[in-house]
Amino acid sequence: MSKYDSSLDLCFSALGDPTRRMILQRLARGEASVSELAEPHGMALPSFMEHLKKLEAAGLVTSKKQGRTRTCELSPDAFAPAKDWLSEQSAIWEARLDGLDDYITNLMKERNK
Repeated sequence: MSKYDSSLDLCFSALGDPTRRMILQRLARGEASVSELAEPHGMALPSFMEHLKKLEAAGLVTSKKQGRTRTCELSPDAFAPAKDWLSEQSAIWEARLDGLDDYITNLMKERNK
C-alpha cells in the first residue's frame, strides 16, 4: 500500500460533492468558461468559485485567464492518484477473496471425502 498522500484526501474530498462531479463531467468534453460551467447550477458566482477552487486544490482542474474570461479544463492524469489507490485496494480484496475461495473449496473437498 502506498504511503500516506494528502493529495489523495483532497481528490476524494473534491469528488465527494455532486456539483463538483458535474463540473468534472462537463470538463471531460473539453474546456469551458467559468460562466458556462456555473450556468446549470443556479448558484451565486462566489459560491460556484469555491467549488472550482477545491477542484484546483485537488489538482483535478486547471484554469487560465484570457482578458476577462477564465477558462477551466481537466488536468492531465487528474484521476491518477484516486485510480492508483482504488487499484491497490482492489488487488488487496481480490487476494483476500481468492484466499477465502480456496479455503471454502478445501473445506468442501474434505467434507465430501
